[in-house]
Amino acid sequence: MKRIAVFCFFLFFAFFLLAQSPDSVFSAGHVAGIERILAADDMQGRAVGTPGIEKAAAFISGQFKIAGIHPWSGDSYRQPFSMIRNRIISAEVTVDGNPLDSQHIIVFSNQTDLELSDQSGYGIEFIHPGESLGRGIARLSEGSKDLIVLVDPSLASGFGRLSRRPHMRQDHNLIFLLYKDNPKTYSIRVHLEAIETRLANIVGILPGKTRKDEFVIFSAHYDHLGIGPPNAAGDSIFNGANDDASGCTAVMTLARYFSQRKDNERTLVFATFTAEEIGEYGSQYFSQQMDPQKVVAMFNIEMIGTESKWGANSAYITGFDRSDMGNILEKNLAGSDFRFYPDPYPEQQLFYRSDNASLARQGVPAHTISTSKMDSEKFYHTLGDEIGTLDMENMARIIRSIAISAVSIVEGRDTPSRVDSSQLR
Repeated sequence: MKRIAVFCFFLFFAFFLLAQSPDSVFSAGHVAGIERILAADDMQGRAVGTPGIEKAAAFISGQFKIAGIHPWSGDSYRQPFSMIRNRIISAEVTVDGNPLDSQHIIVFSNQTDLELSDQSGYGIEFIHPGESLGRGIARLSEGSKDLIVLVDPSLASGFGRLSRRPHMRQDHNLIFLLYKDNPKTYSIRVHLEAIETRLANIVGILPGKTRKDEFVIFSAHYDHLGIGPPNAAGDSIFNGANDDASGCTAVMTLARYFSQRKDNERTLVFATFTAEEIGEYGSQYFSQQMDPQKVVAMFNIEMIGTESKWGANSAYITGFDRSDMGNILEKNLAGSDFRFYPDPYPEQQLFYRSDNASLARQGVPAHTISTSKMDSEKFYHTLGDEIGTLDMENMARIIRSIAISAVSIVEGRDTPSRVDSSQLR
């Protein structure tokens, strides 16, 4: 009996140590537990401005608190900001002497009345055929100049949706015209109603031991597409299990892992962004709160719930050649069965299509890690993006590999080279 008691004691002690080990967070069960909640129907697809996304924000905040990381400000993990949606009450627009239909003008402005002409000093920019309307807007919104933005008529189908889209508070005006040519003359007079929406990124901090002013960011976006028309089965919720509850699950898991390790020399920032799906506005706001010269690296994690084109134990890094960060991650994984690859879909411009882009444009080695097969991802932006389509075992291995690959940067032994922002569009 005594031997049995001793054996049971050591068995219990071994399980206790395992439970306390930082590596225990990389189990498929732990990962699935977080993912299942964030991608559940009661999150209502996590659309911006809905009760569902507020419920998701509260859940992520609670996970950060359990992980033991510090709130972004005071006792709150919320990083709040506002967005404005402009509704045109009246518009008189003439281009090259011809009246333009009011349906062919959209205004992003903090003002309620605007009157301008070709003599007003506005710059001219273009969103060209084939360019994503949303990404074009994100690119132009980061500037500070008053602009007339000429949107090619081939993008007319998305132009109507743009009128319902909010924008960040800004001091400059963006006037979008659905018009093909660069006008010689124009006259614009509009009266607007401004409708405010309050949003928040969810951000936690783990202060560094010796390099508190050097930041390493782990990020993902927690918003998705919300609720749409029901399909034949009666499902109407865009759960976004892969896009991007999987990335948020990784961020929450990494927060707990590094908090338990307690060996980060640099300060770690764990951020889940809102409003990515409508123009990466959450990460734009976040980037304005950071000194880019102090940000050493950004691990943005997007859609890691399915196998990559190379199968299990692999992922790709967008903008691989923009810095040597990918080489550092590969070095740290030497001897393992996991492999990072350069982005295999360069024609899709993924480096510019996720929340790494804002900081990358400021020179930060900011890259997105993903496994999504963007040429054949069956459930991308569909009602079918549910937890049952994800490989939890592989996802847990990916998160663990991200952690291992990041250690030398977190500990201050490696510093990735900067992105040449002059080469970015």
